[in-house]
Formats: sequence, C-alpha cells, structure tokens
Amino acid sequence: MSTRNLLLLPLALLSFSVAAAEVKIGYVNTERVYREAQPALNAQKKLEREFATREAELKKLAARGKELEGLLAKNKTPSPERRQMERELESVDREYQAKARDFRDDLNQRRNEEFAAVQERANRVIRQMAEREQYDLILQDVVYVSRTLDITDKVLKELGK
Repeated sequence: MSTRNLLLLPLALLSFSVAAAEVKIGYVNTERVYREAQPALNAQKKLEREFATREAELKKLAARGKELEGLLAKNKTPSPERRQMERELESVDREYQAKARDFRDDLNQRRNEEFAAVQERANRVIRQMAEREQYDLILQDVVYVSRTLDITDKVLKELGK
C-alpha cells in the first residue's frame, strides 16, 4: 500500500461513517440576524439615541460652513469682513473634521460593543436550538446553501422572545 493510499484511508472511512449516520445540518445567515433580530434592532435604536446630540451638532457645523461658503462666494471683494469670514470658515472646518472623526471612532467602538453582545446572544440561542433539535452541525457564512437547511427564521424567532 502506498503512502498516498494510507493518507486517503481515514478520509474514506470517515465518509462511510458519515454516510451511514444521518447528519442533521443547519445554516444561519448572520447578516440577516444582525439586520432583523430584535436585539440588533434594539441596539441600533440605542446607538441612534446615544449619538443623536452629537450628530445634530455636526449637522449644525456643516450648515454653518455651507452658509459661510455661500457668503464668501457672493462677496468677491477683499475686505476685513471677508478675511474674518474666511478665518471663521477655516475654524468651522477644522472643528467639524475633528468632531466628525471623534464621532465616527466613538460610534464604531460602541457599535462593536453592542453587536458583540448581539452576537453572543445569537450564538447562545443557536447552541440551545442545536442541542434541543439535535443538530450535528450549524454553519454560518457559507458561499451557497439550500433553503431547506436555512434555520435563520427560527433563530430570529427565538431571539425575538
């Protein structure tokens, strides 16, 4: 027996044993869970409330910047008032850039925290469902799966309880 045949033997034996036993497989679409599950929707609403004030402040700064740009576009003549508006526009722009960067960083950090909790809860529900319904394997993030194996709706229902 060649070395190659010795390496293939365990694979062949494994495939025979899998074929002999009925394997129950399920699939969960994680993107749908993050988009549609009640805990994910609650987390999104929580983040929106938490960051609403800062988002409104950014919108006000952006509006002031556009207002100054419009005034500067109308007033082409150099004057002390124009130079003052240009300095204010530069100041508003710097403040906007800094606050927008902080806002994005903070929002991303909080989103990661909130969705880590959603992921942990979803995984717990999936494990419980697997044990209760005697699944041998539950997959996430696959290239293709038959609709008959998709248990995402069941997971969403469990998460909604």
